Amino acid sequence: MGSGAVPENYIPILIFIGAAIAVGSVTLFLGRFVRPNRPYRAKMAPYESGSPLFQDARVQFPMRYYIIAMLFVIFDIEIVFMFPWAVVFTKLGLLGLVEMAVFIAILVVGFWYAWKKGALEWE
Repeated sequence: MGSGAVPENYIPILIFIGAAIAVGSVTLFLGRFVRPNRPYRAKMAPYESGSPLFQDARVQFPMRYYIIAMLFVIFDIEIVFMFPWAVVFTKLGLLGLVEMAVFIAILVVGFWYAWKKGALEWE
């Protein structure tokens, strides 16, 4: 360990952060000069197509959309838990298999409940 205020182990991290900020800044700076800049009235409208709004943008969505989104998140989390389990499957043995079976069974029961309640219907 050095006697400085910043430990020597953090210097590569600080260099990486500095390089990331520099690359991002240079990219944005160069993009400002390379891109075409021809603004006109229709392009400066709230929507680039220039078509007027036909209804308010704040539309209430049915609760069904949020339920479907939560189901997708739940099943994504299930996959996130299954990848590490699959990697160490042989080391876990029978107990690991039973634990994952219980985990999947709980998710299947939740999916079945949502299906029976009609949460997956698009009517």
